[in-house]
Amino acid sequence: MAIVGILLWWYTDGWKQTLRSSGARLRSLLDYFSIDILLRTLFSPFRQIAASGVDGPIGLKLRAFGDRLVSRLVGAVVRTIVMLVGITTILLMFVWSVISAVLWGILPLLPIIGLILMLIGWIPWKIL
Repeated sequence: MAIVGILLWWYTDGWKQTLRSSGARLRSLLDYFSIDILLRTLFSPFRQIAASGVDGPIGLKLRAFGDRLVSRLVGAVVRTIVMLVGITTILLMFVWSVISAVLWGILPLLPIIGLILMLIGWIPWKIL
């Protein structure tokens, strides 16, 4: 009776909890990397102290334009790298979530498979 209760929990509530925790981890990673915000602000200045207009001679204005341009390029490079790392991490977590869900379903069957293999005389180190 206890084995039936354990298996009943394993394949109902246990599986739901596993899927919920995997979903929570994925949502957490999506929030942590915020790919949508990084895309919206891809060419925004990166940590620029003064991004306002500059009054003065043309040389000073060109220098301010160059500073803003470099700041935007640095921001684009940094945000692109963070997006690539984030997408890779999210994809790896998704793959791990699928693998763990499949393993969750197979794990209770492993003792039965082991018993069957033992009864037929299979030895892992003697493949042939």
